[in-house]
Amino acid sequence: MRVRNSAAKLFIFIALTLFVSAFSGCGLVDAVVENFSSVVGLSETGTVTTNTAQIRSSYAVVAADLLEVKRGDKLDILDQIEFEKVLWYRVRAGDEDKTEGWIEAQNIITSELLEKSIEIAQENKDLPAQATGQLRAASNLRLSPELSNENLLYRLDNGSTFEIIDWQFVPKVQTLTGDDSANSNREKSKNPDIEAAKDKNEPEKLEDKYDVWYRVRLDPSVSPAPAGWLFGRQVELQVPSDIVFYQSNSRKFVTWQRLDSIATDDKVSHNTSVKISRPGSWVILSRTNEVKARDGVEPEFDGILFLGYDKIRQDHYTIRRIDNVWGLLPLKVDGSGDKRTILIQLLNTEGKMEEKKFTVSREGGGNLRATVPDGIFIESKK
Repeated sequence: MRVRNSAAKLFIFIALTLFVSAFSGCGLVDAVVENFSSVVGLSETGTVTTNTAQIRSSYAVVAADLLEVKRGDKLDILDQIEFEKVLWYRVRAGDEDKTEGWIEAQNIITSELLEKSIEIAQENKDLPAQATGQLRAASNLRLSPELSNENLLYRLDNGSTFEIIDWQFVPKVQTLTGDDSANSNREKSKNPDIEAAKDKNEPEKLEDKYDVWYRVRLDPSVSPAPAGWLFGRQVELQVPSDIVFYQSNSRKFVTWQRLDSIATDDKVSHNTSVKISRPGSWVILSRTNEVKARDGVEPEFDGILFLGYDKIRQDHYTIRRIDNVWGLLPLKVDGSGDKRTILIQLLNTEGKMEEKKFTVSREGGGNLRATVPDGIFIESKK
């Protein structure tokens, strides 16, 4: 069992307080107390991460519940102890009684870690969401796309929803047991599926060679930490209901943006488990499951689909489809009404990445039409 040496700190604090108690004016006592609070850790704060949690009278199994706190509540962290391999914080709440007690550390994110999450959010604050997702199992929110004890923020609940801003393909070198625990065994042995594909002269499969990590943005109703990274095996993409059936097993949607306006009441709720949207027109980026790395970098999508919606016939139609491209995020849509500009980062015919500008417009009240720029590299079919 490990605990801070609070008794010694308290003795020093009492001695200092008695020493300055003879002085008056200028707020000297208050200054000493405030400065000393920093020394003993009283200035350290934490934020509740779970929907609800209990501050208890002790860390023992039979302890009494003193106060229920909710996600987003701020607590002063006074002390900590590791009891039976579980870390607990002694905290002080902000209620009228200034309740003090113990709470499991897994229910708290410290101010230091919260600040690091805010820094990640600031890096991408101007980027549009590329997709939305939901956790299919409780999973660790991390500071970087790797399994490590040093980059843990806290554990997100099963069913948590979020916006996906970016993702990375990371070579699959981990053998996992259960969830994305940082204590999982690691190995660098050859993948038998990849080796078998080589023997059969078949293309390598993306899912056999890589794990995907998602950089996500979270709503305050879901998490006090605004951003971080999630292990892709625990993430289910929430493809809008009106287009989900247009994807196939060989080509999955990875990014989508509407090409028409959307009413406020149609926007997805962060507290719902199902993304429901009014049928409309979309630009969709998709990805096959084949490895297509260039200089060690995989494309984040290899297909573009412009999908229109006929309100009279209440049916979708294909505006334009382009497969076998090589592209990277982000996808951006500008404009309003019946004319939209779509900016997509694509490999050009000279082998360089270039931002290509597409336009989708409607003329004479008919179907939408797409204008496609020249110079896009399209891989020849084998």
